[in-house]
Amino acid sequence: MKNDINEFYKFQTGTVSEPDKKDDSEPQEQEQEQADFPREQQIVTNGSITVSKLGHYIHCITIIGQIEGHFILSPQNKTTKYEHVIPQLVAVEESDDIEGLIVILNTVGGDIEAGLAIAELISGMKTPVVSLVLGGGHSIGVPLAVSAKRSFIVPSATMTVHPVRMNGLVLGVPQTLSYFDKMQERIVRFVTANSGISADRFRELMMDTGELVLDVGTVLDGESAVREGLIDELGGLSDALDYLYGLILDKNEKDVN
Repeated sequence: MKNDINEFYKFQTGTVSEPDKKDDSEPQEQEQEQADFPREQQIVTNGSITVSKLGHYIHCITIIGQIEGHFILSPQNKTTKYEHVIPQLVAVEESDDIEGLIVILNTVGGDIEAGLAIAELISGMKTPVVSLVLGGGHSIGVPLAVSAKRSFIVPSATMTVHPVRMNGLVLGVPQTLSYFDKMQERIVRFVTANSGISADRFRELMMDTGELVLDVGTVLDGESAVREGLIDELGGLSDALDYLYGLILDKNEKDVN
């Protein structure tokens, strides 16, 4: 099992996977350092980690800052690169050892198509997944938060729901407005299909003009997000982990039966 998990670390960090050769003459401390190195590199490279409890391995992915899409953002920006997250999701889903996934979010939003791509992958996973919103889950962070089997948010976190926006040159023609409407409907359909909020209520929050000074939309705190049905439960890290382990045990019982 330990060797399998180390191979998973190597896959995540891009380390070339070669058969490990043991040298009995090497000190045990050096072997331990070599075993721990992929885990440390995994945290530094991708902001993720795989941990175990009572023999159950779970993987943690963080989605922070701005979600980077097809264009590279400024080095001063904290970003989550979708080309780093997608392979991790595939590896977790295909792993025989990783039994659960927790997605921790503190994001201002970002590229719509990149965010939706990640959200669609998460929602389609058979592996038990929970999400936890800390700080903020704004804009395209909303679909990412609701994509898990169970979503959690801390009381102090906020989520901003607003219409689709686009930077750069925008042509003021009917086709552009039609494109915006279609993209916005993709978000509405995904959010309402993966949460308890209705499409009409979500659009109402999205188009509210009385709350934000320089924008259209609504800011929801943790309690409001749960009350609106956008997020499943108010809670912190321990609550999310307890629920994830419960999902793992339920899945294992079904597999046995």
